[in-house]
Amino acid sequence: MDRAQKQVTIETLKGVFADAGAVVVTHNLGLTVAEMTDLRGRLRKEGAHLRVVKNTLAQKALDGSVGEAGDALFTGPVAIAYAPDPVSAAKVATQYAKENDKFTIIGGLMGEEVLDKSAVANLATLPSLDQLRGKIIGLLQAPATKVAGVLQAPAAQLARVMSAYAAKDAA
Repeated sequence: MDRAQKQVTIETLKGVFADAGAVVVTHNLGLTVAEMTDLRGRLRKEGAHLRVVKNTLAQKALDGSVGEAGDALFTGPVAIAYAPDPVSAAKVATQYAKENDKFTIIGGLMGEEVLDKSAVANLATLPSLDQLRGKIIGLLQAPATKVAGVLQAPAAQLARVMSAYAAKDAA
């Protein structure tokens, strides 16, 4: 990789670190191409991405913004999983790490905060942004549905009473 390519990669990583809700730092030693493709497919379904990074370039992209603890995450064969939603990349990566012992989570970055392995696992247990939106919409629609049911119930009862009287008169 020549100097110009390295600069482009550093700028790309700066954008990833700035735009991602959370970045999960992983070790991927021994994963086959098929396993990496499977992981990337799972992440893509959730709107997340996986990128194998060169440690020195990642550290230069961070430019000391997360301190030594953040720079220490980038040792060995590192890949980063990231998404605009802070939860989705952590969920998929944590689930995949449980299924495959060659894939391990080292930690993560959330803004300028460094997350350890347990914090990433806790982040993975939170509901995703889409799930939260669904719950909010459900909560907003529930009262309206109940109000409509309550308002409609007396009219329905009145119609049943009238129908019963009409059937009684007809008999």
